[in-house]
Amino acid sequence: MTATTARNYNDELDDSKNSSHEKYVYGFDLDVLHPYMVRSFEPFLNKGSLLELGSYKGDFTSRLLPHFEDVTCVEASEIAIEEARRRLGGGVKFVNSLFETAVLPRRYDNIVMTHVLEHLDDPVRVLRRINEEWLAENGRFFLVCPNAHAPSRQIAVKMGLISHNAAVTPAEAEHGHRRTYALDTLERDVAAAGLKVVHRSGIFFKALANFQWDRLLSTDIISKEYLEGCYQLGQQYPDLCASIFLMCEAGPAGRHRPA
Repeated sequence: MTATTARNYNDELDDSKNSSHEKYVYGFDLDVLHPYMVRSFEPFLNKGSLLELGSYKGDFTSRLLPHFEDVTCVEASEIAIEEARRRLGGGVKFVNSLFETAVLPRRYDNIVMTHVLEHLDDPVRVLRRINEEWLAENGRFFLVCPNAHAPSRQIAVKMGLISHNAAVTPAEAEHGHRRTYALDTLERDVAAAGLKVVHRSGIFFKALANFQWDRLLSTDIISKEYLEGCYQLGQQYPDLCASIFLMCEAGPAGRHRPA
């Protein structure tokens, strides 16, 4: 049995089974990062179909639905898919499968993968499938990962909480993280899969940990203007953002191949 097939994806999403009590998804992710991700994607979105790889319980999917009528989601956790179906209804097609073994009927005009690649045992293999099998000839791939160089992580290193910026913490490992990307290592894996990077950026300057943000967001200390300032500063300093963002198109191996 391989490492991929041995994993229990339902357990990895279950906060109650995390010994450090760190969450899989924070309010900061849902209420701050997700809207700014969509905003970062909007100038590049194609008309047509959307494939979301790793839809979790449909939180981010719901923010994409206003832009697309044809949406397919691939998710490894059947528990997450059940919740997403309840929330999103019958307008979304769900495929309960690993990316490594998923059988999809066609290519897609837009493919989205947010905070998922760092969980994969063989990320280049999946990125290669995106390039060669699933991305339409003129399609666009939107890839977002947590950033190893986020100031919150660099501060944690200085505090002695983690050994280095790209460390995978025990809590992250329990939630299925296999690595922590920076822009250079993310582009390395994308290039290895044959994809072409068209745009690179960061999403939201972040000096506080997620749990600290959740506490602040429950007060009146953080204004909409402050959040906007962090987003704008992130555009200026992508290497200091909460997440890093690549917009890619099919490389030579992914073009002019039959669907």
